[in-house]
Amino acid sequence: MAADKDNTANISLIVDFRPRLRKLIEIEFVLDHLNFLDNDNKDLIRTKARKESNLKAVDLLIDTIIRIRPLPKGWFREFVDALSAGGCKHAATYVEDSPPCPALEAENDNCVRLIELLSPSLLGMKTTDVCWDCFSKGILTMEDREIILAECQNRGNMGGARELLRRIVRFPPGWFSTFLKALQVTEHKDLYKELTGESPGDNLIGCIAPAAESPPKAVIVLRDYQMDVARPALEGKNIIICLPTGSGKTRVAVYITKEHLDSRRKEGRPGKVVVLVNKVPLVEQHYSTEFWKFLKNKYKVERVSGDSQLKISFTDIVQKNDIVICTAQLLENYLERAHSGDDDGIKLSDLSLIVIDECHHTQKGGVYNHIMIRYLKQKHKNAKLKKEQKDTVAIPQILGLTASPGVGGAKKIDKAEEHILRICANLDAYKIMTGNLGENKKEPHKRIATAEERKEDPFGDVLKGVMNAIHIHAELNPTCDLGTQNYEQWVVQKEQNAAKEENQKVRVCAEHLRQYNEALYLGKTIRMWDAFSFLDKYFDEELKKKVAPEDEEAIIKTDTERFLFTLFKGNSKVKLQELAKLPQYENNSLAKLRTKILHEFTSREKARGIIFTKTRRSAIALAQWVQENSKFEEVGVKACHVIGGGGQSVVKPMTAAEQRDVLNKFQNAEINLLIATTVAEEGLDIAACNFVIRYELVTNEIAMIQARGRGRAEDSSYTLVAGEGSGVAERESVNEYREKMMSKAIDKVKKLDQEEYEKRIKEFQIQAIMEERVRTTKKKQKGMKKESPSKVKFSCRSCNKPVCSGEDVEIIENMHRVNVTPQFKELFIQRENTSLVKRLLDYETNGFIACKDCGQRWGSMMLYRGIECPCLHVKNFLVTYDEKRKNVNKWSELGIQLPAFDYAEHARSVAESSEDEESM
Repeated sequence: MAADKDNTANISLIVDFRPRLRKLIEIEFVLDHLNFLDNDNKDLIRTKARKESNLKAVDLLIDTIIRIRPLPKGWFREFVDALSAGGCKHAATYVEDSPPCPALEAENDNCVRLIELLSPSLLGMKTTDVCWDCFSKGILTMEDREIILAECQNRGNMGGARELLRRIVRFPPGWFSTFLKALQVTEHKDLYKELTGESPGDNLIGCIAPAAESPPKAVIVLRDYQMDVARPALEGKNIIICLPTGSGKTRVAVYITKEHLDSRRKEGRPGKVVVLVNKVPLVEQHYSTEFWKFLKNKYKVERVSGDSQLKISFTDIVQKNDIVICTAQLLENYLERAHSGDDDGIKLSDLSLIVIDECHHTQKGGVYNHIMIRYLKQKHKNAKLKKEQKDTVAIPQILGLTASPGVGGAKKIDKAEEHILRICANLDAYKIMTGNLGENKKEPHKRIATAEERKEDPFGDVLKGVMNAIHIHAELNPTCDLGTQNYEQWVVQKEQNAAKEENQKVRVCAEHLRQYNEALYLGKTIRMWDAFSFLDKYFDEELKKKVAPEDEEAIIKTDTERFLFTLFKGNSKVKLQELAKLPQYENNSLAKLRTKILHEFTSREKARGIIFTKTRRSAIALAQWVQENSKFEEVGVKACHVIGGGGQSVVKPMTAAEQRDVLNKFQNAEINLLIATTVAEEGLDIAACNFVIRYELVTNEIAMIQARGRGRAEDSSYTLVAGEGSGVAERESVNEYREKMMSKAIDKVKKLDQEEYEKRIKEFQIQAIMEERVRTTKKKQKGMKKESPSKVKFSCRSCNKPVCSGEDVEIIENMHRVNVTPQFKELFIQRENTSLVKRLLDYETNGFIACKDCGQRWGSMMLYRGIECPCLHVKNFLVTYDEKRKNVNKWSELGIQLPAFDYAEHARSVAESSEDEESM
């Protein structure tokens, strides 16, 4: 009854505010977030919007909500959230019965009316400039921006302006003054005066932001060293440009792109440029700050990545634009389509120039190399065709960009030289070009801050005591020091062997030892409290796994699990919790870091820096440490973390949109201290950063050069904070030696006689082609030998319960392995996991599945086009293949051919079972 009353009240609110909602809701974006509406109703509403108008579609949406009976539980909250997520926050305030006060509402109505009356004048604005500024100020969403810019491109400036005005008035009160600021900073003084009756000046309410960078129409001017390195490329030759980070490699690439397209246009030949990057955030960066900014007035520029929800195919995007910035994997996917005979593919001959950013990744196994192997094969085929006096196939010019090709692990100069030559061969480079920056060279001051070892570490001693108790219980004898990477490798091997041997005692103990080892590492680098919280959360999650959902049988705990839970939850947890609160036992590296941050922010007028750390968990913990420390707040530190987007880690990854948001805030000085994993080391353009700290982190010479290069402002500093005896400072010295070796190797390559250089390059290219052929042949043979799925059996990794056969597993979109058999459904329980929620065009994941008997996670529950499909993660199973047990981490490691998921068959089966239930 209470629920019915609430529904009646909520529907009444929607009906009362219908006139407002009709004007404030943007159907296209809101519908994507409304899961309580079925697809048929959504399609009807979308059709109404497309064929009639957005207003009519909103009417239909409201009528549909009123008509639905019974309304599902939680529908109203979902409707409010959908309005906010779809960029209609003002509409959400009305639905939540929190409209603005009458005076503010009247003032807002007047602002909307004013925009409507003066729209003929406003349509003459420089739409792209105003759009970017409105977006940066928060009165346009990312989707709004994309649609407005697309409208400008397709229907001209006035069409884009019309779309912009239609969208800004949907924002909550306050948008009008922000829009006035946007007009002022984009130099629309006449429009500003028309809207306000006065000239721009001190009368504008609020703080006026500095002008957003709008795409200039000026000619690109290169410095002397930039023109020197560009010259061979301007003659049509393939080159690698090797310049330090922050010296304008991308600007040179923009100039070469412009000259390339200009010359082809003069010759009456088509030109098509693809700019490849290896990280999603770089797509937007190269687009907005370089290529679109400088070339949009003359050429069609677009960007796309694997994260994009494409409205049209990538092939169409390439065909309709002159310049496309994209992730390399996207191009490789479409090159493979063309190779397989798909009409919706792309051929290398469709392109006239490929720019490869961070081209030092063009090595074995990398996606850049896959693309370039295709290029090299065609080049060598062309040589053969030329000899036979046959027509050759066009191949694009190649331009590689890098700050540091590295030495490939070389210890001697001749091997380093060979490494550089291989990269030149892989990119078919005529030359590797370096420049003399002279007074333009910016080298940050380098320091190493060494922290003394802790004299006492009672927190670590308690952890080691617990670990030794587990060793005794499981009869394990470690061969290396606790808290080290070697111990981690040892314990992982023990867990894998125990799983194969069905030794549950050792397997479970090894899993727990990994967590304690991680806590030991965390205690050495971040706060003890963070290490304790990590362990406490792990045990809470493990205990939740042992609690069955309602109406399910209890999940059994083994004696070993009881021992392990008691070991932590008893005395150990209390001791660790108490010790974690004692600052005198904190690690000295953290104290050194604290001193360094305070020094930077008190000695500089405007400090802005990056701290690089090893793991996602330490990045998040360090950001929290800074945010919670009042001393940092006093000196004006505003910190945030940025981490990777991959799903391999147990720590929830950042989406590309979240990364962009943080980086934009850092760029705009809303954040002045970025704490990052290596995701921010390479390529990201953060011009005003004036100090860089690597915290207990050393990898290779490339990463060192890239991280150091983040400090681009004058008088920048680069500091390595390392614990005494950690080996970090020593490894940094090795990297410095390798950097010098790399410079010498590049010089040697540059001094080679051109004939000798080309001879060695050709040898490496032939070797690369032959190696690729061998790999392809082996892959084909492996595919031909694929065994029947019936030979594979899967059992629970934790309790060894038989789960299913390979015959029960099907594959969706050549990616997701699912088991939709009724028998399998009886073996698992389903749990909600909010961090797992992921929505794409055809499927979404919103929970995970776990063993009914022991709680071991098996995979995720995926909703694929309306059908629930339990998706299996093979690493959570013990695989028996031809009577032999195996640890398998990836499905590709299994030599079996799984059948494709038959959607039509399963949809029919689901429909029939639903009809049976309704008839009962």
